[in-house]
Amino acid sequence: MPGEQGETSKIRIAIVGSTGYGGVELIRLLQAHPLAEITSVISSSSAGTPISDGFPHLTDIIVQNLDGVNASEIAEKADVVFTATPSGVSSKLVPGLLEAGLKVIDLSGDYRIKDGETYEKWYKHPAPEQSYLEKAVYGLCEIFGEEVTDVDFVSNPGCYPTATLLGLIPAISAGWIDPKSIIIDAKSGVSGSGRGTSLTSHYAEINENFKAYKVNKHQHIPEIEQVLGQVTGEPVTVTFTTQLVPMTRGIMSTMYAQMNGVYNDEDFVELYRQYYKERPFVRVRDKGIWPATKEVYGSNYCDVGFAADARTGRVTIISVIDNIVKGAAGQAIQNLNLMMGWEENLGLGYTPVYP
Repeated sequence: MPGEQGETSKIRIAIVGSTGYGGVELIRLLQAHPLAEITSVISSSSAGTPISDGFPHLTDIIVQNLDGVNASEIAEKADVVFTATPSGVSSKLVPGLLEAGLKVIDLSGDYRIKDGETYEKWYKHPAPEQSYLEKAVYGLCEIFGEEVTDVDFVSNPGCYPTATLLGLIPAISAGWIDPKSIIIDAKSGVSGSGRGTSLTSHYAEINENFKAYKVNKHQHIPEIEQVLGQVTGEPVTVTFTTQLVPMTRGIMSTMYAQMNGVYNDEDFVELYRQYYKERPFVRVRDKGIWPATKEVYGSNYCDVGFAADARTGRVTIISVIDNIVKGAAGQAIQNLNLMMGWEENLGLGYTPVYP
């Protein structure tokens, strides 16, 4: 097939939603991908203008004007399309893109929830057609990567669920923690709310401030519960609190759960290292060393650390990612690699930016 490793041809890439943070991060990462070429950057609101008008840092890097959203025209220019659009938009675009013969990797939340009624309850939008919900493969690479190979449609996981699920699944799969006891405290930088202006991300509101939002109502709750239920084979309900931190990038998900037995920190370190030993982007910390968001900044890594407490019988699991990379664009490219049968880490070997 065109674009296979060892051949000179590259897979042609289109990005819908190129003027959002997820879209522009896809551009940054794909510029260094050896087997992919960006042939179309797309924005329905800014079609016909240079992308550098809105993102001057792309001057002389992406010189093409933004295209409009037209499935047949996209199919003439591209083989794979990333849809980095707000929820409620992708559900209208994706069917036409698939029908035009394109492979689609969707970064929105529209196709993550398999039950349409649940989607409408949490996202407040009409659900996509059930046939497309069933067709979409949930691309949490370290858990379901084998299912992504050679498919046409991948739903990229949310940023909070990525950090949370990668932190929980090995312990749940081993039966070491009680799924009914899980409490999740998740904190995110302001880029997670997108580029649009609002009081939420207004400098004077967020600077030197730290606040909870969507308490028990965040739209990523059913996504987390759906995957944990899939892993355990029974319904799982979690307590999930999100908080906004005055930083640009990063998510820290701190999880608490009752242990089903007596385990120490070294036990968890060994369990997780064995679970993720074939996965290049999960790094498990040694005993007594817990990850920080700065240590994954700008990279596709998820770092995990533990503190098992014999006094309470509970374990604390700390998981960090860059919300725009591993939580969005980086994982989407990881899914592209798996979809095409390439090495999972191709084009993603970025060292975290530090300090």
